[in-house]
Amino acid sequence: MDSESRRDLAALQGSWEQVALEVDGVANPPDAHSAPGAITTFVGHQFEVRTRDGSLLLAGTFTLDASTAPRSITWIDSMGEDTGKPLPAIYQLEGDRFVFVAGDEGSPRPRVFRTTAGQTMRTFVRRR
Repeated sequence: MDSESRRDLAALQGSWEQVALEVDGVANPPDAHSAPGAITTFVGHQFEVRTRDGSLLLAGTFTLDASTAPRSITWIDSMGEDTGKPLPAIYQLEGDRFVFVAGDEGSPRPRVFRTTAGQTMRTFVRRR
């Protein structure tokens, strides 16, 4: 892993609150993988998404590569309909703001920070 990727991995650690969602070009649709106030926590290369009361909604692992333009991340869920499937994504990590756009398994990695059919964009702010 290159030094920029290591730096991004270190900056991502901790808890983040989702503040926006876009799926298939639609803003804030109903979502099975998050809930109002849901928190995503990153520890190493693992993530968990939990409701405010602590119920687990989603978990898995990820790898990131800050050397690409845009920066790339690949999610692998460990539960739910996408269990074990590599989901190609791009990300921006700037201070206390983290955004990613993920495509469905087998689709090309997204190239822009907006969605089309088969893509999901989530925006987070660091939870303090």
